[in-house]
Amino acid sequence: MTNRVQRPHEEAEFEFILARADVPVLAYFYGVWPKAAAACKEMDALVREAADVYQGRLIAVRADIARCPGPVRRYGVTGAPSFVLIDRGEARAAGGGPMSMTALQEFLDAHL
Repeated sequence: MTNRVQRPHEEAEFEFILARADVPVLAYFYGVWPKAAAACKEMDALVREAADVYQGRLIAVRADIARCPGPVRRYGVTGAPSFVLIDRGEARAAGGGPMSMTALQEFLDAHL
């Protein structure tokens, strides 16, 4: 992933990114179990592209569901892949399941 997509290794890092963000955060929650892994792998490229397209307007964060249980509960994440647009700690919008780039851009354009 590009440098514009942050990859916290633990929940504390995720929380640190949220606390320091001066723009909304696109949190992309992924899973590594077999049914989720394939769909999540496909979404990785889209998240990188979104980070490039929306550079300066958002921070993209790729977070492992298993390593960030607090945010998963707080933002109502129920599966992977899931997206939550977070602004100042509050969820602006959420979406689950694989998306096309067009759908991801529509999601972001509607809520940024």
